[in-house]
Amino acid sequence: MMTAQWHGCADIGNAPGYVEVVTVREDSAAPSAETTVIRLLGLLAKHLRGVPEVAEVTGDLVRLWIARDVATTDTDIRHAVRAVLADAALRGWTEQR
Repeated sequence: MMTAQWHGCADIGNAPGYVEVVTVREDSAAPSAETTVIRLLGLLAKHLRGVPEVAEVTGDLVRLWIARDVATTDTDIRHAVRAVLADAALRGWTEQR
């Protein structure tokens, strides 16, 4: 089974204050990474103050950087991503705890 990984980081490359979210496809019948990143961005925009930055989209992997601010914690970000991944449009994509 493929899963996503969480990396709460104070500094990811040149992106201080971001949380890196790596989401991978666990079902080969699920939409492609290219389709999924668009859906993730559109749905996350409703849950977060800012739009995540796309760090990588390849094969079965989508890597996003989601900005933290004083009003958004890592836990808030995790809850938002879990809520979005529960959407039927993202069935077959998951995150690791």
